[in-house]
Amino acid sequence: MIDYDSLIEKYKKLGVNINDLPKREMIKSEEDIKAIKKAAVVNNAVLDEVAKHIKAGMSTEEINTIVHNKTIEMGGIPAPLNYEGFPKSVCTSINDMVCHGIPCTNDILKDGDIINVDCTTIVDGHYADASRMFMIGNVDPEMKRLVEVTKKSLDMAVENLKPFSRLRDIGYIIEKYVKSQGFSVVHEIGGHGVGNDFHEDPFVFHYGKKGTGMVLFPGMVITIEPMVNEGSRHVFLDADNNWTIYTEDGGWSAQWEYTIWIKEDGVEIIAH
Repeated sequence: MIDYDSLIEKYKKLGVNINDLPKREMIKSEEDIKAIKKAAVVNNAVLDEVAKHIKAGMSTEEINTIVHNKTIEMGGIPAPLNYEGFPKSVCTSINDMVCHGIPCTNDILKDGDIINVDCTTIVDGHYADASRMFMIGNVDPEMKRLVEVTKKSLDMAVENLKPFSRLRDIGYIIEKYVKSQGFSVVHEIGGHGVGNDFHEDPFVFHYGKKGTGMVLFPGMVITIEPMVNEGSRHVFLDADNNWTIYTEDGGWSAQWEYTIWIKEDGVEIIAH
């Protein structure tokens, strides 16, 4: 593992602002990484299970049941359930829902829909977090492209991510590519540190200026989860449930999410 104190002193001598250096608690131990990987095994299997069954005519409540039962069967705990009052075991966000859609019996998947299924799993007190997009039946080609561009923006960010790079490089890469494809990136919601808790520092922006932000030390574990809109980047919160985020203009939105471990010699996608 890294010598945290030596790295901090090195960057201080280079004149880097102390606020741009990670706090010690952001650096995971070898034991933490092993435990987070155990959680990821379950989380990945749960999303695989959803992929086997998701189809037109299914309610998002049925997706919730699949996620809940598979997680428990494999010895995990669904992290979203009762988190700050969230009532379900997974987030299911359809079409113009950007994120934090609440599963229910009334939301029935239809031919042509796109849906994000966002799972977080706790195993032995450690967390893994990932989401996938699913396209239901015959999806409009432009909405299919929205889903594909979102995934590619995430993959491009990961391909360029390396230890000691800067946090805002992630967002710079994502937004530059997304804009080049005629779509927009949501600014208000981002990725985060994860592993020993559900949401940790740092906040991971999906836009930004290259070469700025926190220095990413080996041992950090973060999520990258761009939310990409068909039209305007602007969003609003559903006042009825205080959870679900929608696009302001009614355009559709897509999101993909990985949990990523920053290593001394590169990065590793843990949950996907």
